[in-house]
Amino acid sequence: MITLLGAALPAVPLLAGLLGLLLPPSPRGAVTGEDRARQVAIGLGVAGAATALLIAVVLLARVGGPAESSTTWIDLGGLRVTLGVRLDGTAALVAVAVAAVALAVQVYSVAYLKRGPHDGVEVDHRYPPYAAQISLFTAAMLTVVVAGDLVMLLVGWEVMGLCSYLLIAHDRRLPEAPAAAMKAFLVTRVGDVGFLLGIALLGVSAGSFKIADVLAHDHSTGTLTAACLLLLAGVAGKSAQFPLHTWLPDAMAGPTPISALIHAATMVAAGVYAVARLYPLFERAPVALTVLGVMAAVTLLLGAFAATAQDDIKRVLAWSTVSQIGYMTGALAVGAPSAALFHLLTHAAFKALLFLAAGAVIHAVGTTLMSRMGGLRRGMPVTFWCMLVGLGALAGVPPLSGFWSKDGVLAAAEAAALDGAGPTPTWVGWLVWLAGLLGVAVTAWYATRLLLRTFLGPNRMPLVHPHDPPALMRWPVLLLAVPAALLGLAGFWGPFIDRIFAPASQAELTDFGYSLVHLGAALLLPLALLLAGAGLAWAGWRRDPAADPARFLGPLRPVFARAFRLDDVQHALVVRPTTALARAVRTGDELVVDGVVEGSGRAAVGLGGGLAALHRAALPRAAAGVLAGALLIGLAVALIGGLP
Repeated sequence: MITLLGAALPAVPLLAGLLGLLLPPSPRGAVTGEDRARQVAIGLGVAGAATALLIAVVLLARVGGPAESSTTWIDLGGLRVTLGVRLDGTAALVAVAVAAVALAVQVYSVAYLKRGPHDGVEVDHRYPPYAAQISLFTAAMLTVVVAGDLVMLLVGWEVMGLCSYLLIAHDRRLPEAPAAAMKAFLVTRVGDVGFLLGIALLGVSAGSFKIADVLAHDHSTGTLTAACLLLLAGVAGKSAQFPLHTWLPDAMAGPTPISALIHAATMVAAGVYAVARLYPLFERAPVALTVLGVMAAVTLLLGAFAATAQDDIKRVLAWSTVSQIGYMTGALAVGAPSAALFHLLTHAAFKALLFLAAGAVIHAVGTTLMSRMGGLRRGMPVTFWCMLVGLGALAGVPPLSGFWSKDGVLAAAEAAALDGAGPTPTWVGWLVWLAGLLGVAVTAWYATRLLLRTFLGPNRMPLVHPHDPPALMRWPVLLLAVPAALLGLAGFWGPFIDRIFAPASQAELTDFGYSLVHLGAALLLPLALLLAGAGLAWAGWRRDPAADPARFLGPLRPVFARAFRLDDVQHALVVRPTTALARAVRTGDELVVDGVVEGSGRAAVGLGGGLAALHRAALPRAAAGVLAGALLIGLAVALIGGLP
């Protein structure tokens, strides 16, 4: 029954998505209540996500130890590809998070994707394919969660990339949306090439792509290191880690609910989950974990500093996602997959809350720029308090969820740095720990700045009268505020700890529940840094509530706003040479290849025209030519025949 439910988990939203794709787009100019295609799309999307959530909750209640079921799909000369599921407590927890966020996004989108804030106005005529693509996106992520075979995991991995491209480009009225979608698709595809090669290397080495067989096989050190490094390329792309992080902030061109879906429980979480699922392999490849640790530290600080100088509220949250994923990958690097997965779950709750609350603000004021906001607390009290909970969890304010999970990561990094625990060299622990501590202060600074610039101070749009969102947008935000506030306390609950430890190896640092209770310096130092960061932002704002606290960054502000111009470097070193090479190849194809083909054609036509001209002679001249030819032939025969 458990494996049957595991197979049904991605199958239900997949069926809803496929049925939704058969629906026609809504007629242009249709209004709420008169659009039948939209109503059917809403029903399919919400029902699919709700059913998936129900199945995930049942699995969470019933799954004890690992459960697995599979059947051979393809046998290529002894190399088996299977169809099946591999379930444990962690998979069930992540599935609940994915399905819950997907359901919140489906419900929230019903009210968000309209041309105006009230019922009876024109609706988005492309809503049916939009809802279907969310269902397919959800099914793809759930396939990654329950997959028992690496090829099956790869299928879900790639379908997510395709759905992200379609959803980011949903609003064709925005000129930047198609470009952002194409960038996301191409950058993640670069990493996916490495991911594909890593899977192929592991499958060939083990003689099977079944995850249990791959984990149990005794791979050679070189093969394992190469495969894990290749897998990390795919993780860097999907989870927006340095140097393949540049697509994620630009993806904010998509609708805000899609930003919540991508940033909270799907896409960026897939890379972290894949490494945790295959963690026994990475433990035996310390070189790969060392690379992951360096990548995590750079990404953590890069995302945090970039968030400090953004004016677009969605881009602040996007860069915060880059930074928070760095905490998760840093925990994996120092040998604490449980800490990484715990932060993945709490991050899913508070980041979905933040994006949906930000969507409510954008819906009310009609802009994403914080420089045009301010004073929204009075008109949007529900949104303000929900945003306060989300930002507090993001910054790590106790006792909110982000405090416990983030300090669990810092405790693991501290142990790796000071005690030499973990599978990587001690300097990796120091790098992750120090980067994480600095990230706490910077995160508190930009989270406080966002709250102050958006909800407090003077109203910079006096003609706009903001209000809390309608019920279909308000209730998902309110419900997400509960796990964002309380989920961290689950770290002290035995059944939760038993499930979060399901994929952990024997070499994991220490009992995670113990590390949460006895944090010591890992508790006091982050709290001091949090107060320092928030206090600096508050002090800067108090001097001039109408000014931006980021003005104190001085000459660093444009550098941080452009994320150290790494996107420009990527454009100069990769995009421009590739474009120039493509242009040169096209020119060579047109001038050389096409030139030879077309030139031979023109030569043949010219020769045929010349011969045709010779044949177009008057009758007397033609007769004279025939007689002359006959005489010449006869003369030649006579001369040749008369020779001895």
